[in-house]
Amino acid sequence: MTHHQKSIVPQAAKTQQMVEVKWNQPESGGYYRMGLTCSQSYAHAVPGQFVTLHLPGNLTPLLRRPFSIHRLIRNNGQITGLEILYKVVGGFTEKLTRINPGDPIDLLGPIGNGFTVSDKCREIALVGGGIGVAPLVFLADALIDAGVDQAGIMVFLGGRTANDILCADIFDAHRLDVQIATDDGSLGKKGLVTEPLERWLTSSRPDMICACGPMPMLRSVAKIAQKYDIPCEISIETIMACGLGACLGCAIHKNDISYKYQHVCIDGPVFDPSVTVF
Repeated sequence: MTHHQKSIVPQAAKTQQMVEVKWNQPESGGYYRMGLTCSQSYAHAVPGQFVTLHLPGNLTPLLRRPFSIHRLIRNNGQITGLEILYKVVGGFTEKLTRINPGDPIDLLGPIGNGFTVSDKCREIALVGGGIGVAPLVFLADALIDAGVDQAGIMVFLGGRTANDILCADIFDAHRLDVQIATDDGSLGKKGLVTEPLERWLTSSRPDMICACGPMPMLRSVAKIAQKYDIPCEISIETIMACGLGACLGCAIHKNDISYKYQHVCIDGPVFDPSVTVF
């Protein structure tokens, strides 16, 4: 993490609670959007933090599953819920698709360290690959709430196909400039999302690059940020067995021999790539 910067919002203490599903709507390409009720403590959640879910009465899977906080739901200025974005990739997420509004679900969060974008930041690049866009929507919401000019926020979205380009409509509603790249050219430019990012950096110098997506994409973004000497934070997506730092399931190396390992769940999921081996 970059500790020299002031976070745009304070961090909240995590709580475990039984909450209610507000909606569970299919998107394109096997993606779903789920709304959940939550406590007012989530008013202090930080973009990049996550929650873990458990299905009541289900022994399989035994362990909780992590999901980025996608958005906070407000009603008359009060936090009434949160939203997660998920893709059907296994047994747990397949079970999630069968949950109906009004059903209970066990929610633990907010967990981890989020993005530490300075409240003085005036130009920022958000780079999302596939489902990695989930925490970047929360970040865009928070930046705009903090008074960052929409003209200073550039969004780069990448995916394998058009079905993997998510939330472009949300960024459009925020009046943000969005550039899209797909592997097969079915939407936007054909190629990797890092290509339009680097083209943009030849004539722009943002205060920060924030990225979330597949590991190869994050490595490429980190190299580009280093090449152009731009501060960068990446949100690492990985399997978490416990989500509490008690196991080694999400351990990654650190560029510091005095402290060899970090845990994505408690030291991240957002990291400064210059001090992390990933």
